[in-house]
Amino acid sequence: MTGRQKAAVIVRLLMAQGSDLPLRKLPDHMQAALTEQIGTMRSIDRHTLRSVVDEFLASLDSVGISFPGGIEGALKLLDGQISASAASRLRRLAGASSKADPWDRIAALDLERLMPVLTEESVEVGAVMLSKLAVSRAAELLGRLPGDRARRIAYAVSQTSDINPETVRQIGLSLVSQLEALPIRAFETNPEERVGAILNFSPAATRNDVLEGLDETDAPFAKEVRKAIFTFANIPERIDPREIAKIIRRAEQPVLVTALAGATGADLPTAEFILANLSQRMAGTLREEMAECGAVSEKDAEAAANAIVLAIRELEAEGEIVLKPAPSPAG
Repeated sequence: MTGRQKAAVIVRLLMAQGSDLPLRKLPDHMQAALTEQIGTMRSIDRHTLRSVVDEFLASLDSVGISFPGGIEGALKLLDGQISASAASRLRRLAGASSKADPWDRIAALDLERLMPVLTEESVEVGAVMLSKLAVSRAAELLGRLPGDRARRIAYAVSQTSDINPETVRQIGLSLVSQLEALPIRAFETNPEERVGAILNFSPAATRNDVLEGLDETDAPFAKEVRKAIFTFANIPERIDPREIAKIIRRAEQPVLVTALAGATGADLPTAEFILANLSQRMAGTLREEMAECGAVSEKDAEAAANAIVLAIRELEAEGEIVLKPAPSPAG
């Protein structure tokens, strides 16, 4: 049997067993060749089937390592290992290739990147894009549109049956060019998240001064920064009482004692919250050590409180605890 006939046998066998084969990922000419081959075949005996399967399994066993195939697969494999600018350049070069399917690149983009196509381009272009995307992604995009716009694009989809394949490809190339022209984000997180992270570990006086200044210059931004901030004072509203024991085990006891003993003002309710959610024996021990450590300087208290916050962030990153959503700031 030829290699193409053997491939047809394996595909037929897997489909008979209910396997969902991603044949659509193959180039069009290979899909066509496979379909034509299956169409010409009738039946084979068990001995031939067993031989083809044994050969196929032997081929799989001989594979040492496999690669994803295609530029998108390679970029996913190397995600985080190469720079964003290099990845963008490679995508642009791949999109310009005469053999590349621009819709593969479009299908890999985030929904947020695709939404402007539906809101700013013509309904016909939006209809073509929805028709080329996976049904689940198309449905999610359509659900984000205002009712009137969604209805117009949905109707336009019904008018796409006679569009020439080359026209669809040219639309895809044009969209890739536009979408790839968007600037690369230098930072993974939003500005308010970055400012909030910095202020988390800034002295309270500095944090309050910065927030007051932001209130005067950009109140909406200041509101979002406050939501991103998580400090020692935020523990009661963001931490489930049942998680306190985990935090205590992660924090060094001298640091914990310093943070609790030095808590004043907005931090004082946090100290009481922590002690109230420990066993009576543990809380009693901590209270004794707090009394023995005497007066704590503001600097040492802030450093200890920040160490507790850092321990909480580490536990969150490890999936050990989950922070409650920040309450919306007043105003």
